[in-house]
Amino acid sequence: MPSLKDMRVRIAATKATQKITKAMQMVAASKLRRAQAAAEAARPYAEHMGKVLGNIAGALGDLASAPRLLSGTGSDNVHLLLVCTAERGLCGPFNSAIVRLARERANALVAQGKEVKFFCVGRKGYEQLRRLYERQIIEHIELRSVRTLGFEHAESIAEKIIRLYDAGAFDVCSLFFSRFKSVMAQIPTAQRIIPPEFEPGKANDMGGASYEYEPEEDEILAELLPRNVAVQIYRALLENSASFYGAQMTAMDNATRNAGEMIRKQTLSYNRTRQAMITKELIEIISGAEAAV
Repeated sequence: MPSLKDMRVRIAATKATQKITKAMQMVAASKLRRAQAAAEAARPYAEHMGKVLGNIAGALGDLASAPRLLSGTGSDNVHLLLVCTAERGLCGPFNSAIVRLARERANALVAQGKEVKFFCVGRKGYEQLRRLYERQIIEHIELRSVRTLGFEHAESIAEKIIRLYDAGAFDVCSLFFSRFKSVMAQIPTAQRIIPPEFEPGKANDMGGASYEYEPEEDEILAELLPRNVAVQIYRALLENSASFYGAQMTAMDNATRNAGEMIRKQTLSYNRTRQAMITKELIEIISGAEAAV
């Protein structure tokens, strides 16, 4: 049975942990608003970029003359999974949910006889995936030193992806990230970015208007397709940032509540033990006094 001193030390340690989790919750809450605003601002641009590309691709007609980023390699034997996660933990199942989705996709592709490669953005996803797929990870990028995410970070990742594609390293690239819905809900999402996948019924949804393009469609696509890859990655990074702070805020709130419950139980146990010791000492004193008489 622990002594009263041990119990006091344990209560003090739990209170210190509670202060840390409360502080982390407040920091996450303060950063969440800005991250959420950035993610929500990026969504319309990324969605309309997809609609414009779908409209141009529909007007092109013959995909054989289209850039390889749109038409593909003509094969889907090698898949690159671009897995974006956070650099830090203490955010509940946020990182694990993204990795689980990527792992399920990888297992399904391997069962179909496909070759799978990984491109990891973020330390936590890399640490989880390398346990099973270390040989399949061809690139790992950490953004730990980045204070504010900018388009240039997504653009550098997109350039590496496109160079790998041009070198024939893969046929299909899918992007994995967590879409921010609310503080309580973040949705793991998979999106094919090379070649791009247009949603049915939305590819040609441009307000019912018909457009003529100058210069030609293939020249516009050659310019827009690499930019679209960067835009979609940038959106994923912003969605991940908002999702991370939302998940961390929820996780730290739960941790603070759990610490409070532990402090309550530990204090109750401490008081009961202390009272029992006092009662025992009183009984010994009274028994000694009666024996003396």
